[in-house]
Amino acid sequence: MDREQTIPVVPDEAGLREAALAHLAKFAATASGLEQVLSRRVMRWRQRAVRAGMAEEDAEGRVMALRPAIGRIVADMMRLGAIDDAAFSRNRAQGLTRSGRSRRGVAAHLAQRGVEAEVAREALDEALGERSDEGAREAELGAALVLARKRRLGPFRRGDAEGLDAVGVNKALAVFARAGFGRDVAQRAMEMDLEEAEERVLMLKSW
Repeated sequence: MDREQTIPVVPDEAGLREAALAHLAKFAATASGLEQVLSRRVMRWRQRAVRAGMAEEDAEGRVMALRPAIGRIVADMMRLGAIDDAAFSRNRAQGLTRSGRSRRGVAAHLAQRGVEAEVAREALDEALGERSDEGAREAELGAALVLARKRRLGPFRRGDAEGLDAVGVNKALAVFARAGFGRDVAQRAMEMDLEEAEERVLMLKSW
């Protein structure tokens, strides 16, 4: 069989657009995230093409020619409302907070997903309240309590666990710190009684 016949067909803009729509039908995505999905698709083609015998410079030239198409597709998806980084950020902020993520942890997650810092900040303020708001502080405490329940810290320690010494307290506080919670929030969570802690977790979960 002729080697040229084994080289996969080069992706085109129409095919990439279909791939984008299929991805967005299954997953919420940011503009940066969709761009990465399409870029990985093109790079997988490049790897297969080179393995099949296409010269690397030729394969790379095809890849570079597709970059503008990826940009156009992402822009079109944004214009059509299929991608909305602000809405994505608001929804993700609420979901991650309910799962026990700190505001700082949520911000880091959004940054990893390619959301611009200003968009992320505004979305966090809309979803959780501004940092100085009472509602935002309560959401942060609720998230810390969710984490405490997952890690069996503070009011959620096992019933037969003995009181923590200074070393144990510091280790527990370190868990909160690594998750992005401030020391004041961590201490409030650690010192809360079980009944109130459970109530606050339920309130956050129904938020």
